[in-house]
Amino acid sequence: MNNEDLRKQLEQFGIQEPGNIFNNPTTAVLVEEAVKRNEGHLVEGGPLAVLTGVHTGRSPNDKFFVREASSQDKIWWGPVNREFPQEKFDALLEKAKAYLKGKDLFVSDCFVGADPRYRIGVRVINMHAWHNLFAQTLFIPTRKVERGDELFNADYTVLHVPDMDADPEVDGTRTGTFILLDLGRKIILVGGTSYAGEIKKGLFTTMNYLLPLQGVMPMHCSANIGAAGDVTLFFGLSGTGKTTLSADPARALIGDDEHGWSADGVFNFEGGCYAKVIKLSAEAEPQIYATTKMFGTIIENVVFDADTRKLDLDVAKYTENTRAAYPIEYIPGIAPGSRGGHPNHIIMLTADAFGVLPPIARLTPAQAMYQFISGYTAKVAGTEKGVTEPQPTFSTCFGAPFMVHHPSVYATLLGKKIQEHGADCWLVNTGWTGGPYGVGSRIKIAYTRAMINAALSGKLADVEYREDPIFGFKVPLHVEGVPDEVLTPRNTWADPEAYDEKAYSLAQQFNDNFQKYAEGTPDEVKAAAPRVRAMAE
Repeated sequence: MNNEDLRKQLEQFGIQEPGNIFNNPTTAVLVEEAVKRNEGHLVEGGPLAVLTGVHTGRSPNDKFFVREASSQDKIWWGPVNREFPQEKFDALLEKAKAYLKGKDLFVSDCFVGADPRYRIGVRVINMHAWHNLFAQTLFIPTRKVERGDELFNADYTVLHVPDMDADPEVDGTRTGTFILLDLGRKIILVGGTSYAGEIKKGLFTTMNYLLPLQGVMPMHCSANIGAAGDVTLFFGLSGTGKTTLSADPARALIGDDEHGWSADGVFNFEGGCYAKVIKLSAEAEPQIYATTKMFGTIIENVVFDADTRKLDLDVAKYTENTRAAYPIEYIPGIAPGSRGGHPNHIIMLTADAFGVLPPIARLTPAQAMYQFISGYTAKVAGTEKGVTEPQPTFSTCFGAPFMVHHPSVYATLLGKKIQEHGADCWLVNTGWTGGPYGVGSRIKIAYTRAMINAALSGKLADVEYREDPIFGFKVPLHVEGVPDEVLTPRNTWADPEAYDEKAYSLAQQFNDNFQKYAEGTPDEVKAAAPRVRAMAE
C-alpha cells in the first residue's frame, strides 16, 4: 500500500490531517527516527536504549473492556475484566484521534499468530518510532510473511497515544492511564503510558478471547522443541523463567511467551521475545545476553555509560523490570515457522517466595490441572506498577490478567489436550530455597536447567521418588548435578519446624484460593488439593 492510500485510510478511520506518515518502516528507519527525535540512544553493539517514564510495568487496574453485544455474554466480568461504557469509549477514542491531528505517525501492519488459520491482522498506529519498532519486533510484520501484503487484512487496530492522559472525571477512566478493548469494533486504545508491554499484552488478551471460541487453547507459556521433535511447554508468569529456560542451545525455540495449541500442535503468537534482563549474564544466559549487543534490539530502562555507551545490566536505577525486545531470529536455531507438534512435556513454573515448594516435582494430570487453575507464583518486582518485592499470588491459568473467559474454559481445554496427547507434567520452582524471601536464596539456574534436562531426557522416569506429605506430588530423591538436599526444601531450612509452619500456611492459601473455582471442577482435580494442618492432624 502506498502512502497516499494509507493516508486516506487513516482519515477514514478518523485521524484528520496527519503529519508525516511512516508506512511499514524498516528497522533501520525506525531506529534512525527514534534517535533523531530523542526517543532513545544507540548503545554498545547497536541496540536502542529507551526509558518508559513513570510506567515501568503494566497497569492492570487501568485495563477495561467495552460492554457490547457481541462479547458481553462471553467475558468473565469481575475484578480482572471490568466493564467500560460504550459511549465513554467512543468519546475517548475521538479525543485520541483529535490529539493525533497534525502529528507524525508510524504505522505497521502485522500478524499475530504463526499459524495462518488462526492468526489475525493488526494495524498498529504509534506516535513514537520506538513503540512502532517494538510492535514490529513482538508481532509478525507482513514483510516476514510470504505474500504478506496481499494476505493482510486489518482485523484489529491498535491506537497508541502514550503522551495523552485521560481525565478520569470526564473520560470515565480510573486514572490518566487507559488500556481499553472494544471487541465489537475491534479496536485497542492505549494511552497515558509509555510502557510498550501494554501493546503486546493487549493483543495477547484479544487472542485469549478469540481462540477458545475456535477450540484452540491460548497459553501464557514459552515453548521449544528437541532434535527428535519433542515439544516442551513452560507455563509461568513474568519473572519465573519462561524466556530463560526455553532459550536452550540444545533445543529449537518456538517462542518465549504466548502460544496456541490447536488440533495440529503448538504455534507461536509472536515474532519476537521480550526478556527480563536485570542481572543478565553471558555465562548463565548466553543466547539472550548476546541480543543485548545487536542492532534492532530495544533495551528498556537500563542504565548505560554516557561515554562508552556500555550497558550496566546489574543496576536497577529505574526498575527491576528491565527488558530487551528482540526478533526471535536473534536466538540461534529457532523452530521453522515458529510451530511444533503436540507437547510431550508440560512444565509449570513458579517462583515460590515462601521457599516451600521443591525445585521439581512430577504431577499427575489431576495435579497439573489443580496447579494450572491455581497459578501460584510470586509477582516479581517491577513487572506491575507498585510491586517492589516478590509477593505471593495466585494467577489462574498462569495469566489471570489476560484471561477473558471464565478460567474453566481454559482449564477444560488444557485438561482435554493433556489426556488426548499424554503429556508428562512437572512443577518447577525457580524461586527461593533455604527459607522465604529475605532469608533464603534464589535456586541456582544451573540446578533448574539440570533438573529440566533430566526430565526431558527421560532420566527421571525410573528414579526413586518421595510423596510430599503436604502437597501430594512426587519429588525425585536424586537428580544428577543437583545436591540431594536441595530436592527436599525442608532439609535446606535452618529450622525444619519453621518450614512446616510456612508449608501448611501455603497449603491453606491454595485451598482458600481454589474455593472460587471449585464449582464445576472435576472431583479428581479437587482431590489434588494440598493437605492443610487440620486434615493432617
